[in-house]
Amino acid sequence: MHNKLLLLIACIPVFAACQNKPQPAAGPETVQSVDIERYLGKWYEIARFPHSFEKDLIGVTATYTRRKDGYISVLNAGYKKSFEGPYKEARAIAKIPDKKDASKLKVSFFLFFYADYYILELDTAKYQYALVGSSSDNFLWILSRSPLMKDDIYNMLIEKAVARGYKVENLIKVEQKPMAEFEQGKTL
Repeated sequence: MHNKLLLLIACIPVFAACQNKPQPAAGPETVQSVDIERYLGKWYEIARFPHSFEKDLIGVTATYTRRKDGYISVLNAGYKKSFEGPYKEARAIAKIPDKKDASKLKVSFFLFFYADYYILELDTAKYQYALVGSSSDNFLWILSRSPLMKDDIYNMLIEKAVARGYKVENLIKVEQKPMAEFEQGKTL
């Protein structure tokens, strides 16, 4: 009994550390307001943190469309390893739990299991770029309305992510197949 008690006491700091995982410096603070109708449409994934559900995908896009029931359809798509590789799609639904705060969505790819989708930064003038994360610092995406993003915008979003405490060295730049008009210098 004495040994079990000592083991339990020794484990308390470990359990406490697990419970108090530090959040990004600025926390999961989201943008002040989002016009969800303007946010809908196609977004190109410019960079992301690595995770199993997008492993080896390039040319990744996320398309959001309004459903009749008020939910949002999500279609994530990309190519496995090369643009000639298999085309992969993942469909989901998103909801806005608090109608007063469209910057915090919940997305479900499977049954009723929802994950956070937080719009952390957004081009509120033209809705041309976004920084998306969750309630933890494990997920981060840089999104753009075009497959190419100007370096100054990308670097500004990186600075915003660093200020929030994200480890941006973990970001993977996502290869995109530029559309003809963007190849002629029309980048976001």
